[in-house]
Amino acid sequence: MLEEMRIRSLGVIEDAVVELSPGFTAVTGETGAGKTMVVTSLGLLLGGRADPALVRVGAKHAVVEGRISVPADAPAVLRAEEAGAELDEGALLVSRTVSAEGRSRAHLGGRSVPVGLLAELADELVAVHGQTDQQGLLKQSRQREALDRYAGDAVAVPLVKYREAYRRLRAVSAELEEITTRARERAQEADMLRFGLEEIAAVEPRAGEDVELAEEAERLGYAEALASAAAAAHVALAGDPEDPEGVDAATLVAGAQRALEAVRSHDPKLAALADRIGEIAILLTDVAGELAGYADDLDADPLRLAAVEERRAALNALTRKYGEDVAAVLAWAERSAARLTELEGDDERIGELTAERDALRAELGGLAQELSEARQEAAQRFAAAVTAELASLAMPHARVSFEIRQTEDPDGVEVGGRTVAYGPHGVDEVELLLAPHPGAPARPIAKGASGGELSRVMLAVEVVFAGTDPVPTYLFDEVDAGVGGKAAVEIGRRLARLAKTAQVIVVTHLPQVAAFADRQLLVEKTDDGSVTRSGVRVLEGEERIRELSRMLAGQEDSETARAHAEELLATARAEV
Repeated sequence: MLEEMRIRSLGVIEDAVVELSPGFTAVTGETGAGKTMVVTSLGLLLGGRADPALVRVGAKHAVVEGRISVPADAPAVLRAEEAGAELDEGALLVSRTVSAEGRSRAHLGGRSVPVGLLAELADELVAVHGQTDQQGLLKQSRQREALDRYAGDAVAVPLVKYREAYRRLRAVSAELEEITTRARERAQEADMLRFGLEEIAAVEPRAGEDVELAEEAERLGYAEALASAAAAAHVALAGDPEDPEGVDAATLVAGAQRALEAVRSHDPKLAALADRIGEIAILLTDVAGELAGYADDLDADPLRLAAVEERRAALNALTRKYGEDVAAVLAWAERSAARLTELEGDDERIGELTAERDALRAELGGLAQELSEARQEAAQRFAAAVTAELASLAMPHARVSFEIRQTEDPDGVEVGGRTVAYGPHGVDEVELLLAPHPGAPARPIAKGASGGELSRVMLAVEVVFAGTDPVPTYLFDEVDAGVGGKAAVEIGRRLARLAKTAQVIVVTHLPQVAAFADRQLLVEKTDDGSVTRSGVRVLEGEERIRELSRMLAGQEDSETARAHAEELLATARAEV
């Protein structure tokens, strides 16, 4: 229940406190006095859009603070506590600040929270209805939502399954469409990959082959120079057999070793040097042998060089197209083979997707039929309940009904032997119809209801919801628009009945409605055109008579109006 609101610098309200109570509270006042700011303030507390134009001229920001009492185990409390909010003696403290630049901040239970959290809590705490909501009721989508809400789990449970199947069907259909519409592109891609793989397979490159061939080509290209250098080095190390008098490294080292061997026993240090010279002699012999073998093995065949260059040219042709080296070419081939397998599997994939799509269509059709049947059943009960409420709102002969229809569509789903269009909410088009009096055809309320009738239909719908899906507080702004006389009395009477099970706050200009309120608040401006703390006050006794007289006749001191006001109050008290 909403206990209190403080409003600062919002529209015409400079600083005012609105104290509320259980039961039926009527908010009245002259046109332009700021009554609607009460609704606007509550809308801000419940996460509504922040309009900087609402900030009072000359003020930096507008602030709305509210205190809402809630049961400790209510889902709204649990959600608030998850956000770090704390209860204050069984109540949630909510505040919203809107700056003149358009920035908005929200606080809940002493914690800064996203504005979206306030909107989440709103559905459980307060139902707000104004003239814009009446216009919303004219939309078929809102009418379907109202019916689904009334139907409860009978629609909610299959609707969850339907939406999941609908989501999967859209995904499968999109993939299937992509594969089929891009068939030519995918075929061209497959041909390109196939050509590349065949070209690579014809060459049969090996990993690292390009590096090996480059080294061999370098060696073959300089074979004569390499052989000459190896031969000269061999002569320098091991001597020339054709020149017995020549000096070579091996002979010189052998002489050095013999010179030291004769005296090594006299000095260990010299003996160590002699051993090292021996190691040099062995190393010289090994290197000389390898140089001789290298020269013998060196292939200077020009035919082999030509073969190597030809192989390198074949590999270079691949690296120009598919990668910077043979390793990159092989990696391209591996990726392309996998992609080609995927592309060549299109026909099989199309078959799988088509089968899955058909199965999902069948599943969707079954769920859509379940939804339709649940809506048909709920529509009868809902229409009967709203019709009964209209009888108590001075529309005793009015009849409300729902038209639930489907549209034929060859690309739709099969429901009840027909192929019909479908969407995220099912296959049903739901429209609320009103026959205002016997003999009148049932017409869509958007076309067949006057402003006053639409107000009463909306109130009747909300009263029906109150019996099935209640919220603690209802706020109605101009719910009596276009209504007068007996109809206004009946609206006041029905609001009083609703207030027996919930808090009801009504912004009204009709005395017939205000008379039925348990409490009446007057919003009035000061001489400078603003509303201050003293400008929102509870009317009792004589003050209430005077305000009702003003609402009746525009004259507070009219004896006739006073008598009528007293009569209205007496009638309301007797019935309530």
